[in-house]
Order: sequence, then C-alpha cells, then structure tokens
Amino acid sequence: VNDVRVVLIKLVDQVDILRNIKSEPEEVRRDIAQLTLDVYARLANRLGVWYLKWEMEDYALRYLEPAAYHQVARELDEKRSVREAYIETFIGRIEQSLQNAGMNAKVYGRPKHIYSIWRKMKIKGLSFDNILDIRAVRILVDSIDQCYTALGLVHTGWHYLPGEFDDYIATPKPNGYQSIHTAVIGPEEKVVEVQIRTHAMHSENELGIAAHWRYKENTGKDQ
Repeated sequence: VNDVRVVLIKLVDQVDILRNIKSEPEEVRRDIAQLTLDVYARLANRLGVWYLKWEMEDYALRYLEPAAYHQVARELDEKRSVREAYIETFIGRIEQSLQNAGMNAKVYGRPKHIYSIWRKMKIKGLSFDNILDIRAVRILVDSIDQCYTALGLVHTGWHYLPGEFDDYIATPKPNGYQSIHTAVIGPEEKVVEVQIRTHAMHSENELGIAAHWRYKENTGKDQ
C-alpha cells in the first residue's frame, strides 16, 4: 500500500473479525486464528501497535488451543485478588521512593496477556507459578535521565535478577520500541517485573509507530 494508514485499518478489521467468529465452525475459527498469528499479529508487532497485537494473540490462542487458554485464564483469575493487593503495596513503596527523589512519576500495574504467558510456559517448559513477570509494574517519568534515576532507586530498594535486565532505551528494538525492563525480588521473595520509560515513549509504544516505520523504510525498493 502507498498509505500505511490502510495497514492500521486492516489490523483493526482483523481484531473485529476475531471478536465476532465465536459462532462460526471450528475449522473456520482455526484458519482465521492461524492466519492472525502468522501475518496480522506479526505486522502489528512490527508497527508497535501493541494493544492490537495482544488482543489478536489472545483470541488466536483461544481458538487454536482452547484448553490451554482457559487454563491460563483460570490461573490468572484465581490469583488475581492476591496479586493485585501485592502489586498495590509494591507500587506504594516505589511511589514513595520516587517522591523522595523529587520525581513526579506515574506508577501502575500492567496486566500480562494470556498468549504471552502460555508461550513462555511452552518454550521454557515452565509451570504458571514459575513465570517471573506475572507481577509487573510500569513507571512513567518525564525524561530519559529520570528513567535511569528510577532504575537506580528500584535496584537500591530490591535485589535485581541480572539475567532479566534489558535496556531498550540505549538499544531500541528494530520497531523503535523503547523501555527499560528489569526484574527484582520484591517482598515475600516474589519476583516483580518493572518497566521504566518516559511518557513520550509510552505513548509511542502504545499507539503505534507506523509513521516512524514508513519514514525509516521508504527506500524506494519493494523488499
């Protein structure tokens, strides 16, 4: 296409299809779900349109592996209240630490989507209880300098897991995604994933970077 906005419209259309095929025959649902994983979810990932990618992946898993989907959904639901209470306490401690450092940051819990949990369980051969980022929080700050200040405060407050640290601000993903990811051992020896980024990075990560992709890849060649 000549206008990348057409791609975004097609991604939304695919989500709409997935939402409305529950009454279709199983074979039809499976074909659409597989096409979604093979093409549309990958394209949404490339463009950085995360909220569409996550919804497409969860619907696809629901149609392709219904037993696995419902198992993970049940695990999440059974532990939801305990997990939410834990995260609220953890968030309160981070907010206090950031306020003491003079930062006006936004901190909130981030839900992990079902497909991502299932895929990690399958690839690494892990049980639900061994997935490290079921508990996750996100910190939004005003500047890149504050991202690293917040990182220092998090690592000062809790021991971190070296193998679970990624700095996508210093080295963005190919689709332009920027954020710092770390995992720390929080209260009760439970692992918590922490993502840190600026408000601008968050807006770009959540709403897509189609214009950026179009600008970067407009080489005149149909690769």
